Amino acid sequence: MSEFVGTALLILLGGGVVANVVLKGTKGFGGGWLLINFGWGLGVFVGVYAAFKSGAHINPAVTVGLWASGNDFFAGNPELGLAAIPATPLNALIYIVAQVLGAMAGAVLVYLVYKQHFDAEDDAGAKLAVFSTGPAIRSYGWNLLTEIVGTFVLVFTVIAFGSTPSGLGPLAVALLVVGIGASLGGPTGYAINPARDLGPRIIHAVLPIKGKGTSDWGYSWVPIVGPLVGGVIGGIAGAALVA
Repeated sequence: MSEFVGTALLILLGGGVVANVVLKGTKGFGGGWLLINFGWGLGVFVGVYAAFKSGAHINPAVTVGLWASGNDFFAGNPELGLAAIPATPLNALIYIVAQVLGAMAGAVLVYLVYKQHFDAEDDAGAKLAVFSTGPAIRSYGWNLLTEIVGTFVLVFTVIAFGSTPSGLGPLAVALLVVGIGASLGGPTGYAINPARDLGPRIIHAVLPIKGKGTSDWGYSWVPIVGPLVGGVIGGIAGAALVA
């Protein structure tokens, strides 16, 4: 439940800022890339606080990165009566399923909040952009590399300086996400989180969104595989740094 709620809030605020910037007639229409970056960063900030009881991964790449690093999924907090959560295959499955379901729930809420603007928007690509990422230049190999590098920066920093996002501090993680988006997000829209892309993409596919077009499943493997690979590399490298 902790990961579900945290990821749902992440997507509600992150997808919400994209909708505010790209959908026709909103108050934030045309607000630009940095507004989107800060919206996602603050979505991470809120999501980490909400998911503190599980270590606040809210991202399968962080989960596999912690696993690869040899750390527990959550170190525990005796003062709050919270036990450590070991990194096991079953726990990893629970985390990832909760994250994807939370992302789906957050995407539904974004759609409901912006329902009238989805109806008014003629551009199917703008509608899809609210739910999932897409490349500025479609080149699967280079797009994959971009996602690997961006997620490596995220997970390496989290592992090296705090073991878990809550240990590093929610504000620091939020600013890290803003920095990754501003510096590395241009080529792919920086998913750096498989749940963030897969859950909302599923919702885009199943919701009766007027004029929505395709969900671009041909690209969907990139923001899943890239972050998972980057997360594992970041976890191993982060563990080596602090060893």
